[in-house]
Amino acid sequence: MMVMAAAAAFSPVLIGDAYAFKLFGITIFGKEEDEGEQVPDPVRYTVDLKADSADPDLKKALENSSRLVSDQKRPVSGDLGIVVKARDDRDRLIAALYEKARYGGVVTITIDGRNIDDLPPNPTFDRSAPIPVTVDIVPGPVFRVKEVQFGGDAASRNPADYDLAPGAEAGSLAIIKAGEKIVEQLKSEGRPFAKLTERKVVADHRNDTVDIVLAAEGGPVAPIGDVGVTGEKTVRPGFIQRYSRLNKGEAYSPEALKKAGERLRALGVFSSVTIHEGDALAPDGTLPMTIEVSEGKRRYFGVGAQYSTTDGFGVQGYWGHRNLFGEAETLRIEGSVSRLGETTDVGSLDYSAGILFTKPGAFFPAATLKAGIVAKTQNPDAYNATLVTASLGLSYELTDQDTVSASGEVSWERDDDAFGTNDYLTVALPLQYDRDARDDKLNPTEGYRATVSAKPGYEVFNATPYAAFEGSISGYLPFGAEDGVVLAGKVAAGTLVSSGGIENIPATQRFFAGGGGSVRGYAYQEISPYNDDGDATGGRSYVTGSLEARIKITDTIGIVPFIDVGTVADSTFPGFSDIRAGAGAGIRYATPFGPLRLDFAVPLNKYEDGTDYGIYAGIGQSF
Repeated sequence: MMVMAAAAAFSPVLIGDAYAFKLFGITIFGKEEDEGEQVPDPVRYTVDLKADSADPDLKKALENSSRLVSDQKRPVSGDLGIVVKARDDRDRLIAALYEKARYGGVVTITIDGRNIDDLPPNPTFDRSAPIPVTVDIVPGPVFRVKEVQFGGDAASRNPADYDLAPGAEAGSLAIIKAGEKIVEQLKSEGRPFAKLTERKVVADHRNDTVDIVLAAEGGPVAPIGDVGVTGEKTVRPGFIQRYSRLNKGEAYSPEALKKAGERLRALGVFSSVTIHEGDALAPDGTLPMTIEVSEGKRRYFGVGAQYSTTDGFGVQGYWGHRNLFGEAETLRIEGSVSRLGETTDVGSLDYSAGILFTKPGAFFPAATLKAGIVAKTQNPDAYNATLVTASLGLSYELTDQDTVSASGEVSWERDDDAFGTNDYLTVALPLQYDRDARDDKLNPTEGYRATVSAKPGYEVFNATPYAAFEGSISGYLPFGAEDGVVLAGKVAAGTLVSSGGIENIPATQRFFAGGGGSVRGYAYQEISPYNDDGDATGGRSYVTGSLEARIKITDTIGIVPFIDVGTVADSTFPGFSDIRAGAGAGIRYATPFGPLRLDFAVPLNKYEDGTDYGIYAGIGQSF
């Protein structure tokens, strides 16, 4: 059995003899016609980069810095064009050597056997064949830090805090970053006009050492002043200022400005957001600011499709409005139909339709109001369910990493499952705390995320009070050269407490496991307790765990071996008597919006007549 799902926009491009295949507008393989080849008086060349005394990492860095190497398949314009490119390349290669603390390196470039420094102003070359270019690099020794002097408002600092301890490699990037860090630290003290006043590096070629001088001026301490808004059309400027959380009188910090910009961009109503700081302080000693925005399209729509060998085809569509009442309120109407082709019974298809409303900055700038009503049918192997759910809730950002949310939910559901056909009416109060300390939500490489939730509820028809408690934590540990391997792990658990039997709880609120979101290799919700007739009943508790090694092969391609385990029990606490495990490997392709994911997994202890393997596709890492 194969389980596979993906929704994407594919664009094949055919141009003459060249071709390309694009996914989400990104060329996956092949090539497109190079507009750069349409240059006047094209001249082709070959390049030989020699750096025999360089270690492999240094040689790779030099090759990556060389435009002669990266562009050698593209012609230049005229004989002078190749000379200009070579001279620019020499500067780039010397800068690359400085980045690696090689201040005594020598770069010699010859074109058709002649040194570029000896060429006349308008050279000519034999074009009967591609012109040979030779780049000869002698890297020289590694220079190390001898002494660091800090001056001005940067005085009395520890060089080791800036990776410039005596004896450390004195790479130019480390020196530049040290200066930027000093300025950033001064600005974080509320000094908006902090600047570097001196950065001097003196190399001693006899001892292969450098002396460094870094001096800075902090300037006055100034809080945030008046915050203006420009560029808005339909979004109220008062809302923009309030939601940015840049308030007059509060301490100035670059981090506050950065977060304000990110916060406004995340609303989805602006195509660009720029925060300009004033050039001078206001008479009251505060720093005025202006938030410049450019609004994007308010209305949007989209469609998608998916395919599964077990569930057939599915289609989805949605329409939305990003600024309903002038304060970035969003209204989204969505619908989907799946299992097309898998069944000829229209009533057995999976349907979903919903209306969702979101109001950011409700009551408080850090609060978001969400309301929605969703109707759907679900037909996994374990049950057939028809349900309508209405909800109203509020989430609040305690910090940049911590969010709490609470909502009220009313749901009617009709199930056809191991317990027959039953109707349920539930009232619930979902509560959740989320701490997200990951460095990237779609492709985390370090940090962690933890969630804890409680969902007390009451089933009206069976007069059954119940409560579900769940928690999960995932962590990420990078190691190896340039963090080329990330070890990722996740553990999740839940328990369901009720005064009556589990048949008094709707099927969609019981616990199941299996599929791309839990234990790969098994079908969706295949892991469950089963009754004597072999029907899945769902459980009262579960524990799942996943371990992945995310290994970078190139800048865009990675492989991910993984193992998932899980168990679902009909008791309040899992007994671990029936642990299911799945293992496999996946491939990742990096894109600007997150990695594309394709995983293949097999169950290590499959159910009788159960799933043989699963294939899962998506955007972003699995967790």
